[in-house]
Amino acid sequence: MGSTSAHNSNEGLGRRSLIKRSAALGLLTVPTMSFLSGCASGDSSEDKKVDKGKVSAKNPLGVNETAQLEVVLFNGGFGDKYALDAEKKYEAAFPKAPKVKHQSTQKIQSILQPRFNGGTPPDLIDNSGAEQMDMGVLVGKNQLMDLTPLMDAPSIDDPNKKVRDTLRPGVLEMGQFEGDPIWIMYYAYTVYGVWYSQTALEKLDATYPEDWDAMLALCAKAKKKGIAGWTYPGKFPYYLPFSLSPFIAKIGGAEVLDKIDNLEPNAWKDPAVKAAFEAYYELYKKGYILKGTPGMTHIQSQTEWAKGQALFIPNGSWVENEAASVLPKDFNLAVSAPSSLDASDKMPFGTIWASGGEPFIVPAKAKNPQGGMEQLRIMLSEESSKNFTGQVKSLSALNGGTDGVALTPGLKAAVAALDKAGTNVVNPRMQDWYVKLQKEQIGISGIGEMMAGRLTPAEAIKKIQGYADKAAKDQSIKHYKHQ
Repeated sequence: MGSTSAHNSNEGLGRRSLIKRSAALGLLTVPTMSFLSGCASGDSSEDKKVDKGKVSAKNPLGVNETAQLEVVLFNGGFGDKYALDAEKKYEAAFPKAPKVKHQSTQKIQSILQPRFNGGTPPDLIDNSGAEQMDMGVLVGKNQLMDLTPLMDAPSIDDPNKKVRDTLRPGVLEMGQFEGDPIWIMYYAYTVYGVWYSQTALEKLDATYPEDWDAMLALCAKAKKKGIAGWTYPGKFPYYLPFSLSPFIAKIGGAEVLDKIDNLEPNAWKDPAVKAAFEAYYELYKKGYILKGTPGMTHIQSQTEWAKGQALFIPNGSWVENEAASVLPKDFNLAVSAPSSLDASDKMPFGTIWASGGEPFIVPAKAKNPQGGMEQLRIMLSEESSKNFTGQVKSLSALNGGTDGVALTPGLKAAVAALDKAGTNVVNPRMQDWYVKLQKEQIGISGIGEMMAGRLTPAEAIKKIQGYADKAAKDQSIKHYKHQ
């Protein structure tokens, strides 16, 4: 199933299907009660740390120039060449240090859990894939370095600009759980929205509909030609929020999504949610959804869409690679933000959901944590970022960083959508704060049942609000709030 890293192989990032795709946003965990339970306590590991080096313009983080750097990378859809290339730059910057010790694996937790428990973790980890370690546990057990020194360091390309000022919208915030510490650096960047074939629209003499009346009119026109307006993974309907969530924000303002994330009472009863649900339900009522969609997987729905059976599908930018084998050469893949509801929407057309994926962490007990952060600083240079994008067909967290890179149609469309959005980028956190609530309850039992015609919008909202209220009262899970 889709994942921000499903760009280089159909295996994706450990095939993080949205059943597993949580990993893309730091969601997926392989919960084990024993994980970190035996963590070394106290500061006994401090004496294992290498001495800091001398801070200078060339070495702003004070890396020890003779210390080895150790990196463990998740080897999924992105492979590891982009990281190896960046490590060569680290070796060139610190020639007195031994060669970087590099390991790539799909078994992140199996390999690293014993090392965390023993107080000997590596210096930099790409914590991703089906064996991703639980971020909440790592943060809660004080196992991660605060990356604020990296964010406040001068960027490689412009020493007058801090690293934090070179990042795409929402990337830095995603690395925070509550308050100021920045625990995670998300290196990839995913654009979510409504994906379609520009060629298919041109054949209907149409452009992307910018309001809901135009959307319904285009779906009616397509239906007369035997083409459905929409399809989606009916078995995994938590794809629908990729376009539905920014639609809600567009109608009522981004604060509506914040209230939903915060599990506030009656957040789902907001008029913007009601309006958005009713609009999507109209697609079902008018017969604009591809027949059989409620029973389809992500691959089945994408395949039917690629064959021209439906115009629109809610998805993330990994779809270009994931559906590569079925996309016709003349498909001309494009993505748009959700249509407006009407002129009274609080946010402009172009409001989109985009956010980071591929989480990198520096362990608190790493021997050479400054080296780990320096490696990330190198990866966030324009040269390393372009190398990443060119190799794996994904944007990186660096804002810009695509000049001179041959972009595929989907990437071009994603960049254009981000340009159109400007600052109107939303980043709902529900799917990395409350995985079960988002997927099984809101997605499958709520929105999925409504779109299959088995619940009315009012019934779906009532049901979802009940799930949210229950999660808010559940003391066995950690609760988060937007700051």
